[in-house]
Amino acid sequence: MKHELVELAQRIDWKSVEKDFTPYYADMGRPAVPVRKMVGSMLLKQMYGLSDESFVDRWIENPYMQYFCGETYFQFEKPFDPSEFVHFRKRLGTDGAEKLLKLSISLFEKKEVEEKEVLIDTTVQEKNITFPTDAKLHKKIIEGCWKIAEKEGIDLRQSYSRTLGQLMIDQRFREHPKRRKKAMAAARKLKTIAGRLVRDVERGLEDKERLGSYDEQLWLYYRVLDQKRDSHSKIYSFHAPEVSCISKGKDHKKYEFGNKSGFVITKNSGIILGAMAFEGNPYDGHTLQPQLEQVSDLMGRLPKVALVDRGYKGRKTILGVEIMMPGTGKGKTAYEKLKDRARFRRRAAVEPVIGHLKSDYRMLRNYLKGVEGDMINTIMAAVAFNMMKRLRQIRNAIYFVLDLLTGNWSGKYATVLVY
Repeated sequence: MKHELVELAQRIDWKSVEKDFTPYYADMGRPAVPVRKMVGSMLLKQMYGLSDESFVDRWIENPYMQYFCGETYFQFEKPFDPSEFVHFRKRLGTDGAEKLLKLSISLFEKKEVEEKEVLIDTTVQEKNITFPTDAKLHKKIIEGCWKIAEKEGIDLRQSYSRTLGQLMIDQRFREHPKRRKKAMAAARKLKTIAGRLVRDVERGLEDKERLGSYDEQLWLYYRVLDQKRDSHSKIYSFHAPEVSCISKGKDHKKYEFGNKSGFVITKNSGIILGAMAFEGNPYDGHTLQPQLEQVSDLMGRLPKVALVDRGYKGRKTILGVEIMMPGTGKGKTAYEKLKDRARFRRRAAVEPVIGHLKSDYRMLRNYLKGVEGDMINTIMAAVAFNMMKRLRQIRNAIYFVLDLLTGNWSGKYATVLVY
């Protein structure tokens, strides 16, 4: 009973959790999975970076996970079907995810959370799509038209099924000077064929009076066919049309395809107080106000100072919060320069936190659908980060006490507070 997950479960007010999440369920219909089991499973899944399916398999093997989810006896069967996670996320939405973030913040001591200064930064959350090229998108259009024609019984004037494979081979390696001319011609031919098939399918659907059922799909096809190199609001994926192209500016990866996410972190304790995903690629300075408003909603108060990088250049004060960024230091005393230098060295602490969110808590690639999926994945990554941070504190405190009792104390956990 001294295991870290058991200790963490005992620190969570599960009665208030059930009270907060019960309104998301209807009184009628089949009985749902208990709230504690679903909320606990959501937290553990994100904390250990597991997929929906792998968590359900691992839950059977782990008694501590079962205890965390409210079980009193060891279970030998799966807790629920993995698709329950999908339905639960849809039921909660962004508001429910923010309640979980508030829950994770409440596990820390008041002095750790209520700091005067916070760190704010943004990053790109990449969507689970292939690297987009015009040839790939046009091939998708052609294959989509084939599926519509087969489903609706439309006779195409020509299917181009034999031509498509050779064109996809020909359009490769266009960077090579000897292949460039042939590759570019093949890419143009793909676009021409895609346009012909879309128009052919549209005529067939109109004759069968079924055009209305495919309006959205055909609209996306026409948008892709019309877009050019310098077009705005381009489509990069048919199953995730909300994806934006965001320039990274690094040699190893020039562009990332997804959405922009922002985080608010306490300066000294490193607790995430706010997490928000933004649609598209907004200017960093325009993301500050909604992020600070979210912190105010979750915490009931605002910090006095927000430390940001030069990408946020613009307003000096937002909602009464002073926005500070690195500058030249003109007109400041040596002491003020020294103090600012220490401040902005600390500001860089937000970068490894974002790295951990991506590598450890399922933000490296977002598998959730739509704009709301972007928001939920961002918030749940922040929740998992806070929960694991609290779990490590409990673990270190347990080891500290054990070392003292056994006489093996070496000073390793001398700074750990025993809660």
